[in-house]
Amino acid sequence: MRLLQSLTRGLEALTYMASQPDAVRLTDVAEALGVDKSNAAHLLKTLVAAGYAVQDDSRRYRPSARLSGAARTEHTLEEIVAVKESWRATLEALVADTGECAHMAVLVGSRVWYIDKVDSPLPLKVDHPIGALSPLHCTALGKAFLSFGRARMPAEQPAFTARTLTTRRALADEIERTRARGYSVDDEEFAPGIRCVARPIYDEAGVMIAAIGVSGPSVRVTDARLHELGRIVAAAGLGGLQKEPLE
Repeated sequence: MRLLQSLTRGLEALTYMASQPDAVRLTDVAEALGVDKSNAAHLLKTLVAAGYAVQDDSRRYRPSARLSGAARTEHTLEEIVAVKESWRATLEALVADTGECAHMAVLVGSRVWYIDKVDSPLPLKVDHPIGALSPLHCTALGKAFLSFGRARMPAEQPAFTARTLTTRRALADEIERTRARGYSVDDEEFAPGIRCVARPIYDEAGVMIAAIGVSGPSVRVTDARLHELGRIVAAAGLGGLQKEPLE
């Protein structure tokens, strides 16, 4: 019988992580599997994208709750308040670093609910007020929950702009791209002239609890700037703001 080496290595990586009492480093996985750091990074990125591993705020890895069946369906108000408070400084740092507005949202039914924001200091800025509800399929925060969290594909995908993804196939393809790059994008899909990027926030069990993102007007957030912001947001809270993709 012919074995798939990449699958075998992925299972070996999961077995190794599960055997350790704490989250492990990229170098630990590379040494345990006898591979170079580049191969180990690809393995870990794949496991994270597939939902079988989680990278925490110290850039270490552990198996996700998906393996143990311990994934939860809801978070308590106390947990949501705690994550809001603990990530407030990151939102402020994102605004200071990018000049654009930063938001945090949680999943409420089939929509995202904005629970915190830090305004841009610039006269022309995006404002999603705290307490606002927005759809999943055409917002960066919503697509973060579809890609990395427990949100289900919406039954309907109404068009808000000419760029809105209105078919299940188009949205599924975008979810795959989001998982591969580590951040979600709203390319003027919810409101004309506004672009956004977002990333997931996980609880201690590896379950997505919230999403944070940056939003700005398309006159400043060009095509190139959009993905630069995506990389900044994807690295936010992981040992400081970094503008390069994480290994």
